[in-house]
Amino acid sequence: MPPALFTPLPLGGDVVLPNRIVVSPMCQYSAVDGSATDWHLAHLGQLAASGAGLLVVEATHVERRGRITHGCLGLYSDENEAALQRIVDWVRAWMPSIRLGIQIGHAGRKASAQRPWRGGGPLSAADTPDTPWTTVAPSAIAFDATGPGVGFVTGGASVPAPTAKWHTPVALDHAELKTIKAAFVAATQRAARLGFDVVELHGAHGYLLHQFLSPLSNRRDDAYGGSAEKRRRFPLEVFEACRAAWPRERALGVRLSAIDWVEGGVTIEDTLATAQALKALGCDFIDVSSGGAVPNAKIAFGPGYQVPFAARIRQEVGIKTWAVGIITEPEQAEQIVTSGDADCTALARSFLADPRWGWNAARALGAESPPLPTPYHRAATILQFKPQPAAAKAAE
Repeated sequence: MPPALFTPLPLGGDVVLPNRIVVSPMCQYSAVDGSATDWHLAHLGQLAASGAGLLVVEATHVERRGRITHGCLGLYSDENEAALQRIVDWVRAWMPSIRLGIQIGHAGRKASAQRPWRGGGPLSAADTPDTPWTTVAPSAIAFDATGPGVGFVTGGASVPAPTAKWHTPVALDHAELKTIKAAFVAATQRAARLGFDVVELHGAHGYLLHQFLSPLSNRRDDAYGGSAEKRRRFPLEVFEACRAAWPRERALGVRLSAIDWVEGGVTIEDTLATAQALKALGCDFIDVSSGGAVPNAKIAFGPGYQVPFAARIRQEVGIKTWAVGIITEPEQAEQIVTSGDADCTALARSFLADPRWGWNAARALGAESPPLPTPYHRAATILQFKPQPAAAKAAE
């Protein structure tokens, strides 16, 4: 029997993943007015040859104002669509075995930010040429109303937080909610034309759909705020509209933050109810992450720290889940799938550190090597040899 990590997975519709390894969407902040560039072709091209069963394109925004930064991908124009078509066609030509997904979303109050390597905080009028724009959210509450932007660590060095405070967003009225829902639908239709196998709606990490779900950011007193049921109404409306626009033979899922890691925020019980409602609307999978709603959350980071959330959702809701978050070793990923904690393991930075992680995982676990692009076929004879554990080498 092959390792569980290298068994096929029917994800939804007619989509079957060749294995349980997913390349998570990773923002590259390198687009031009939402359009992918040569960087994206190089980045996604190498990850298509990683040995993963599914490659998911980074957070791709449904409106220009919904981008996190000026450098974020979008799918709101014909130019955006054409730029992504070039990349999809390239991957299909060289790696027809891999399934392709795209994550679509809207940054809401976390939009109009600087690229991480420039500090990552809110844009100010002093920033040129990347000037700020008006942000929107469920309620007129800033991401952080008490202090400056958030600092980042990049390239081994800490980038200090900007001095500007986060923008106070404009609370969305009902007409704007319809406009944004229509933008999600339009982006979903573009993804279908592009030939993606999987769409994931971004409802996590403090972005717009998560902002509606979380009482930390949603203080509305209308049909879209107050109780947990009302807070999930807009995300569910968006999902239902996208499900109607997305071909039934392809898979559609949602990334959720299982908890906010802050008292008074989203709880796992809230997320179980959201997942149950999504399943009833035809959701095929939940990509289970956490946090991101506010900058002061106390997150218990550690290897596989979000796996228990994926396990609860899978077991109690009966829906396929992806486990994400500090999954680095093949044996760790295999255990997650074998134990039934999740159906897939989704990795991000591990693939940046090792763009052939899937191939090397197959070697470590004694599985058959995933398909290689034709120019790499000569590596097949090397990949069949499983590396010896360090203890065995020391004993020689």
